[in-house]
Amino acid sequence: MSIERAIFIFAGSMVLLSLALTYYVSLHFVWLTVFVGVNLFQFGFTQFCPMAILLKKFGMKAERNI
Repeated sequence: MSIERAIFIFAGSMVLLSLALTYYVSLHFVWLTVFVGVNLFQFGFTQFCPMAILLKKFGMKAERNI
């Protein structure tokens, strides 16, 4: 699996988890959804993603290197 796929899977999972937590636990969990969305938005402009840095340190390779 590539870094890019892992980031999409992680981001989608976090959005679904935060929506479930917002519905069942507290409305304040909607901020997790906002954080994930803002991070994806800024990644589109800056190409900076903290999750990608972490995955590289764990030895995962980018799509172009596979």
